[in-house]
Amino acid sequence: MNYEERDAYGMYKLSGTPGVGPDPRHGPGPHLMGADTLIGNDIYNKDGEDLGDVKEIMLDMRSGRVSYAVLSFGGFLGMGEKLFAVPWDALKLDTENKRFTLGVNKEQLEGAPGFDKNHWPDMADVAWEKGIHDFYGTKPYTDTVSV
Repeated sequence: MNYEERDAYGMYKLSGTPGVGPDPRHGPGPHLMGADTLIGNDIYNKDGEDLGDVKEIMLDMRSGRVSYAVLSFGGFLGMGEKLFAVPWDALKLDTENKRFTLGVNKEQLEGAPGFDKNHWPDMADVAWEKGIHDFYGTKPYTDTVSV
């Protein structure tokens, strides 16, 4: 299911005539999106492999920024699935296919730092955060913002 199918408030509803003007849509998307419409969205890699879906979006309550999307991968009917905290900056919204893309293949994801639903990591731990960002080739936003 994609974000347009979960849009209970009509944020992404088409208006106008397609192809006329710079953007026939009204509302906030795709630059501002409702978090509830993104949970459950598929995540694919650039080769078209299905990597899973967004289970949760983690907000840094100190800054108000999105830190991670929690991706589920593997398992069957919820059994044996592994969860991964993916830095928000590592995901790109593919508005054409209405899904996210992530720059890793399935083998890389299988080797990524992950956890299960009963053993969440301390996401505020600086060493854990560094390992996640190193793996995905991103930087914590605290490294990119001057205070």
